[in-house]
Amino acid sequence: MGAWVDSLNHWLTSQWWFWQEQLEAMPWQQLEEAVSLFVFYYPLIMAYIWMIGGSLYFFRKEWRNPAILSATPELPDYPPVSILIPCYNEGENIRETISHLLHQNYPNYEIIAINDGSKDNTLAILQELAAQHPQVRVVNLASNQGKAVGLRTAALLANSEYLVCIDGDALLADNAVAWMLRHFLSNPKVGAVTGNPRIRNRSTLLGKIQVGEFSAIVGMIKRAQRSYGRIFTISGVIAAFRKSALHDVGYWSPDMITEDIDISWKLQLAGWQIPFETQALCWVLMPETLNGLWRQRSRWAQGGVEVLIRYFSSLFNRRALPMWPLYLECCISLLWSLTVLLLILLAPLHVWLDNPQAMLGDLSPSWTSMLLSITCLLQFAVSLSIDARYEQQSGGRYYYWIIWYPIVYWLINIGTAVNGFIKAVRKKRGQRAVWVTLDRGLKDHAKTHHQ
Repeated sequence: MGAWVDSLNHWLTSQWWFWQEQLEAMPWQQLEEAVSLFVFYYPLIMAYIWMIGGSLYFFRKEWRNPAILSATPELPDYPPVSILIPCYNEGENIRETISHLLHQNYPNYEIIAINDGSKDNTLAILQELAAQHPQVRVVNLASNQGKAVGLRTAALLANSEYLVCIDGDALLADNAVAWMLRHFLSNPKVGAVTGNPRIRNRSTLLGKIQVGEFSAIVGMIKRAQRSYGRIFTISGVIAAFRKSALHDVGYWSPDMITEDIDISWKLQLAGWQIPFETQALCWVLMPETLNGLWRQRSRWAQGGVEVLIRYFSSLFNRRALPMWPLYLECCISLLWSLTVLLLILLAPLHVWLDNPQAMLGDLSPSWTSMLLSITCLLQFAVSLSIDARYEQQSGGRYYYWIIWYPIVYWLINIGTAVNGFIKAVRKKRGQRAVWVTLDRGLKDHAKTHHQ
């Protein structure tokens, strides 16, 4: 027995010294430099990729066609359109949403509102509106089935080939349906059209920052992605679909937490195109509390990872090749978030070891952080200039508040990316994604910016 213990001690000692030598021999300094370069230059490079792609889209699609927000495009035909509104506890918003829809500058449309097991007075309001307006139809689901099931139910009951989907708190511009429909009529390969959401509530710091974010980040990235080939996702609050395209891919998936990201990938992997219609404006309410913002962004992040997991095997065919850049960029973005979080968590350890610069590299103020800050401001300046034509108010008035974006949103997005990743990995396949109560901001201060 003693000999066995001596042998075990000898083996453990030899292993200890072996791995200690290996760790000491590892090129830690080079690794630290590589991590620092990745942390700083990934967002820097992507900012210029988005700016170049967004600018190319602007000069190709928008520059020679100044936005006339009150104008409605002339179409060769006006086929029937069904506007779908999935609702869950939208009693405070749905009346205003439908009242705006009734003023659409389009001659042939119906409105289908889906009450998905609401616990408030949503159903009563919808039934009242349906009794007053023959264009309004109500679909009542007795229990909370989730947005995907609600949309699919309404799509199957719709009398139209073309479907426009908006959220229950959204205010759709009067000419939005016509602007989106022109893509379907001019190109039979178009399976969906994503609209241009705008922020209604702008009274708080988070609200003001989101005005700039939807221009500099959401709008700019959608333009760039369209310039380079495919888009990561339609805007779930405002999108239009060709019903036959939805039928081709099996409609929305009830077990995906972000049905908009999922349907975007399903359509594009099947060969359908998704253009971006900047003139299809829709004003929406966004979270104005940190808790609401955290929950929303965690949900978005989880939905993105769920898509990366589900459709990985579908990428290995020739038709899916244009989706690879999107897939790789999403994976690198997630790796970047994990890396930054790791550095933040390791910082106290290195301070305790009296070596705060180790593994943190250039996180201290330096020319690289200054370059990143200048690039961030440049990106917002370029995007706000492009997007100014779609705002009644000057986008420049929100430029001051944008300086808070890297501090507030980067930290939140890093945390939510990791949180969403963990939730997506742990989620059981087939688990139904149902509605949850959302933070819709300070409704009393949400101004209507309707054209």
